[in-house]
Amino acid sequence: MIRLIKHLRRFRDDERGSIAVETVLIIPALFWAYLAMFATFDAYRQHAVGIKAAYTIGDIISRETTPLNVDYLTGTRKLLAYLTANEETDVAVRITSIKYNGTDKEYRRHWSRKRGWMPALTDEQVNDMAYRLPVLPHNEHIMLVETFVKYDPPFDTGLKAREIHNAVFTRPRYAPRVLWSSDG
Repeated sequence: MIRLIKHLRRFRDDERGSIAVETVLIIPALFWAYLAMFATFDAYRQHAVGIKAAYTIGDIISRETTPLNVDYLTGTRKLLAYLTANEETDVAVRITSIKYNGTDKEYRRHWSRKRGWMPALTDEQVNDMAYRLPVLPHNEHIMLVETFVKYDPPFDTGLKAREIHNAVFTRPRYAPRVLWSSDG
């Protein structure tokens, strides 16, 4: 019995190999922390890329003087997929022309079109989002460009797959409003 206690004390006080044991214990935690930081950074990067793409599409549309059509909208979705480095099935775009009626103090949808899985906006939905819309003078038109990008983290570190939604408001530059043509 005394001999067993003596061996256990010697084993307890022996420090040989402690660095190797600590390394084996800490390396998985460091590796996981590195992957978590990478995944978090990638999510922020994808969000920034998405907002830049939305601004780009909004700027392109704001310069249009001819009515937009189905082909133009399909092209904006392809552009969004290209700018965000995603498949076309993983992105959606919704463009809405909104007019402010200063007399009734309400926003009205002039037209709303989409490409992808998101539905077009209705007048009720536009009025419900009035707190998010900019203050406009009477009879002023703006374009609401919304982009939706499906994001799947590169590693399973706690971040969940999500949909990144960006909304950008743009005033038409060369015309009082941007029109929609169902031709084409």
